[in-house]
Amino acid sequence: MCGIVGAIAQRDVSQILVEGLKRLEYRGYDSAGLAIYNDNKIQRLRRLGKVSELDQALQETPLPGGLGIAHTRWATHGEPSERNAHPHMSEDNIALVHNGIIENHDELRDELKAKGYVFSSDTDTEVMAHCLHEELKTSHSLLEALQKTTKKLDGAYGTVAIDTNEPDKMVVARSGSPLVIGKGIGEYFVASDQLALLPVTRDFIYLEEGEVAEVRRDGVTILDSNGQKVERDFEKSDIQHDAVDKGRFRHFMLKEIFEQPQVVNDTLEGRLVNHKIIIETLGANANKVFADTKAIQIIACGTSYHAALVAKYWIEDYLQIPCLVEIASEYRYRQTAVLPNSLFVTISQSGETADTMAALKKAKEQGYLGTLTVCNSPASSMVRESDFTLLTRAGTEIGVASTKAFTAQLVSLMLLMVTIGKAQGLEESKEKSIAEALEHLPSEIQAALDQAEAIEDLSERFAEKHHTLFLGRGQQYPIAMEAALKLKEISYIHAEAYAAGELKHGPLALIDKEMPIVVVAPKDNLLEKLKSNIEEVRSRGGQLFVFADESANIQSSDGITVFPIKSQYTITAPMVYTIPMQLLSYYVAIIKGTDVDQPRNLAKSVTVE
Repeated sequence: MCGIVGAIAQRDVSQILVEGLKRLEYRGYDSAGLAIYNDNKIQRLRRLGKVSELDQALQETPLPGGLGIAHTRWATHGEPSERNAHPHMSEDNIALVHNGIIENHDELRDELKAKGYVFSSDTDTEVMAHCLHEELKTSHSLLEALQKTTKKLDGAYGTVAIDTNEPDKMVVARSGSPLVIGKGIGEYFVASDQLALLPVTRDFIYLEEGEVAEVRRDGVTILDSNGQKVERDFEKSDIQHDAVDKGRFRHFMLKEIFEQPQVVNDTLEGRLVNHKIIIETLGANANKVFADTKAIQIIACGTSYHAALVAKYWIEDYLQIPCLVEIASEYRYRQTAVLPNSLFVTISQSGETADTMAALKKAKEQGYLGTLTVCNSPASSMVRESDFTLLTRAGTEIGVASTKAFTAQLVSLMLLMVTIGKAQGLEESKEKSIAEALEHLPSEIQAALDQAEAIEDLSERFAEKHHTLFLGRGQQYPIAMEAALKLKEISYIHAEAYAAGELKHGPLALIDKEMPIVVVAPKDNLLEKLKSNIEEVRSRGGQLFVFADESANIQSSDGITVFPIKSQYTITAPMVYTIPMQLLSYYVAIIKGTDVDQPRNLAKSVTVE
């Protein structure tokens, strides 16, 4: 995920820009650059690789100045290289940075070439820079030229530009990719995330969809999509912590659980536009491989394996192609048969998981159509080894027991499923229905989080237990598996998960009044079957805790405690129901006094076999 930082001040802004980029490194990138105005010219510095490479270059060749823009890029159009890194320029006077994807860049490129513009990169962003330069010829200001430019663009963008002819301002525009404006004392800043600006300001304005703005040292002018002036007050940020600061939370795990609405928004940023799912950052020829894919093999470990199991339901339901899911440590050590035209997918938060990495290397020798990794770490080994990459956007996760990274994986896998489907002719109506569900997901997760206090009270009934059984059906069965894993990881209570339909094939023998049975019960086509399973447990004296949809018509009574959950959309229900499971495990662990963030015997990234 790309990052943007801009600044206009009386002081030198170069280190402010670099520090801002460093604070956005978690989003993923492959190159970094900045452009500074000084002495009537724009000087640009770009480097492939880490922000530290750019910082070192800046130390060796200082670029002082009071106006500048900076960017971290994840390659979409054009390979990772210095020539494709942002900022991009038109002639010597325009510099521009951009997040998002311009879908009609080919058409615009041809028009600009016909007018004499020469392109020095393969990016869609350079198209924007030249468009802005062209519009300046018939405009009275840089802001007017940007307004005209945005009307020519199809796609998503968050952009910031500067011009040597108007060195007292930055201009910004937003459509589908967020931008925030920060205010200091006689200075202003722009960024794609307020996190980048916290060292210099706590006062922010958030641009709305379709707005453009002119940012000066003495103020900000915002115009809506109709060119009308917008009055908006700066808001004081209440963020008191960074990714490695627990802030108001007792543990990192709790902080990360509560970050999940924002994580979903971050994961969808620039990928969900106008009820359509757009991902063009996977790698060259991805769409061709997806169009030819007749089967999918997913390999993962632990929590990532559970995410893969949920994705299997989506893929086979919506795409009607076989999806095989296997634990990496099993796959790598057995003889495997590859289905024709199969796509090999790995899932790993760190991208360094030893067993998954070994499975990926094995797969590259087995004749798969291609390899794709879903990962939270852009510089990891698995990203480098895979043909295609879909980065999750969970940010830094400190707690060993994964929470927000799991949700980010699920959302990313749903986006991947739709992207493959679109390459194979997925109906627009299905894409729209999934997009609608994703748009509502952050608010549904927040509603689940709002019940934390009630779940904390419920947890007291688990703390003295030695065993817990989790039940689910369909796509909620893997959520039951993940819930059992969480309880084991941080409370050290033995927990198992079963597909509820398997109760009569053995697990019923375990049922007694001492073992809590947790049931995940959304309102879907398996609800009536699940109710029968609940009665099987109840009739044998089991103590049931049912997390059920509000309209599921399951009532609390002797032996059954029902906890209502709001979830309107079946396809995104796994992400909603995992929230109370995470909270339950956390609060049980708190009562038991275990080390929540660093449970015994476990590590965050498993880089050994």
